[in-house]
Amino acid sequence: MEENNSIAKISQGLNVIKKNIQDIINLSNILKTSLGPLGMDKVIRESRKNILITNDGATILDRAKIKGEIRKMIVELSMAQDNEIGDGTTGVVVLTGGLLEQAQKLLENGIHPVRICEGFEHASDMCLSYLEKISQIFDQKLEIFQNLVKAAMTAMNSKIINRSKKKLAEICVKAILAIADLRRRDVNLELIKIGGNLEKTTLINGIIIDKEFSNPQMPKEIRDVRLSILTCPLEPAKPKSKHKIEIESVENYEDLEKVEQNYFREMINQIKASGTNLVLCQWGFDDDGNHLLLRNKLSAVRWVSGAEIELLLVSTGAQIVPRFNEII
Repeated sequence: MEENNSIAKISQGLNVIKKNIQDIINLSNILKTSLGPLGMDKVIRESRKNILITNDGATILDRAKIKGEIRKMIVELSMAQDNEIGDGTTGVVVLTGGLLEQAQKLLENGIHPVRICEGFEHASDMCLSYLEKISQIFDQKLEIFQNLVKAAMTAMNSKIINRSKKKLAEICVKAILAIADLRRRDVNLELIKIGGNLEKTTLINGIIIDKEFSNPQMPKEIRDVRLSILTCPLEPAKPKSKHKIEIESVENYEDLEKVEQNYFREMINQIKASGTNLVLCQWGFDDDGNHLLLRNKLSAVRWVSGAEIELLLVSTGAQIVPRFNEII
């Protein structure tokens, strides 16, 4: 009786494994038709007014309402591939389905799942060693660049942008090589910003700050730039407590105006004494301060975002100035 119960439990366990494998294979078959340059797009109807057309595996799995824990694991696998590599989201699901389809045959032959997992790990080690064996080392920079462009073009074959893949592949490779840390073999993709349309795409080795100068009369082109990045507003300091100023005469008003003007002049003199000819400020400018900047031939941009300031610090090696008396 006990033997029959144990056989039933094993049989139930194998049936569950086979059912999970079949669910993944079915999910893989759905994505298989969207793989490769001849892959077909999928239409996902999210609501009555919102219809999504895509052949990206991660997008299909993310937007489609996948049910079942084992299927959600495959969705997480695809998302991890997208976050780490940025490509191959469909291929990794199709590969998983293919491996599990072969594993299902081994299960039917009575091989234990642990043994099958060990076989997959051994096969993975063999593949890595073979890749090391057939790999080639390129010494010349031109050869490295050309092969990276070919690899990028291959990745773009199945994308909608494949008609301009050579141009975009060269732009992508140049952008990656510009920010890559080759010693650590690390690339911070946050340093690359993308915008605009396909036809006007070009690579700009620098940072684009989509802002105008605080005064339209300031020079638009500056050479031999000495930059000051301010995180303090160019305006008189406001007291933290509530206050009330009573002005009883014209002389009182003129005295108050002189104090403000002296405050602005002191700030501008500190900026100019440092040799600065371009000011980028995270906050706004007072009108009087903006006028004094123009009179002293200092170009300035206000309301620069914190993210843009961080990119400027990385690119230029500059330091943030939190107070005017710290300008060197």
